[in-house]
Amino acid sequence: MPDPLYFDHAATTPVRAEVLEAMTPFLGARFGNPSSTHRWGRDARAALDEARERVAHCLGAKADELCFTSGGTEADNLAVLGAFHAMAPKGRKAVVTTPIEHKAVLAAAHQAAREGGEERLLRMQPTGQVDTASYAAAVKDDVAIVSVMWVNNEMGAMQPIGALASQAKAAGALFHTDGVQAFGKVPIDTATLPVDYLTISGHKIGAPKGSGALFIRRGAPLQPLFHGGSQDRGRRPGTENVAFAVGLARAAELTVAEREREHARLEALRDRLQAAMLAKIPDLVVHGLGGERAAHILSVSAPGTDAESMLMALDLAGIACSGGSACQSGSVEPSHVLTALGVRPDIAGAMVRISLGVLTDDAAVDRLAQLFPQLVAKARGMAVA
Repeated sequence: MPDPLYFDHAATTPVRAEVLEAMTPFLGARFGNPSSTHRWGRDARAALDEARERVAHCLGAKADELCFTSGGTEADNLAVLGAFHAMAPKGRKAVVTTPIEHKAVLAAAHQAAREGGEERLLRMQPTGQVDTASYAAAVKDDVAIVSVMWVNNEMGAMQPIGALASQAKAAGALFHTDGVQAFGKVPIDTATLPVDYLTISGHKIGAPKGSGALFIRRGAPLQPLFHGGSQDRGRRPGTENVAFAVGLARAAELTVAEREREHARLEALRDRLQAAMLAKIPDLVVHGLGGERAAHILSVSAPGTDAESMLMALDLAGIACSGGSACQSGSVEPSHVLTALGVRPDIAGAMVRISLGVLTDDAAVDRLAQLFPQLVAKARGMAVA
């Protein structure tokens, strides 16, 4: 069998060698608690402070605007619920978001509603972008926070975050964006981008699972989710994970430095794969086509197939893809993203997400382009039989 191919970079990425090298000392000899005042603690504190500076710099932020988290889910919850709890006493109790957000944001919005708030879902365009009329109608003077994902994790649809954030700010609302799939893929400069909170996740960019961060603009109100210590200015109490912070910093710097080159490379590979698949499967549905999309995600549905069978067939052939977000793995339900966009259930249930990254090259794309149509034809033949 040929070597296996990994086309699931939107789910997770391999830890980079440079990142592992940077982290290793803090998993061994440099083991101190950064809250301790002795030399081991001071050494850990210095490393943590430096990591914070470096990640913040990659976002165009100041060090005190960066809060380390256990990943994207925690950061999303901290932003949405932390802002809601801070604004609710002022009479702002609405949370505005989209129906195609990551479940971390949607679940946080549900929780705000259970606590007496209002969850307000926006209408979407078929290509995955926010409907502007719906947005204008939803963002009123009772809104605590607006949360809109920059790059959708299932179909790659991109939002005009700068314009949406400006509208929210004009209405007196706070604005959060889940930038997990955007960081390292699009330019991000919080010095000019009018967002209050921005989420990043380490394992999407070559750092370990369990690492992440939330940008919190100076002056933006936020109530902590956890209690019990003064770490991270009280925003996220608990002994800090120094090794993972150092790893995230190294991964962030490498990702930002390589962004332009990788964007051009992945966009060319995605377009090559898309063209080859459409040439052999003329009725293939490419989700998000016609709207602005990120370069690393290709989301497709072949009518007459289903995602579960296709993913199993791909896996048996040594190719890893996904049926949606990693948090949806194992689910046979159609994508909540495509369902929210009005995609027919049979098409939504056939969606396969192909996500490109560091392990993707010309040969990998060519092999998938050859194999995928064969598997579609086989699946359709079995369905007819």
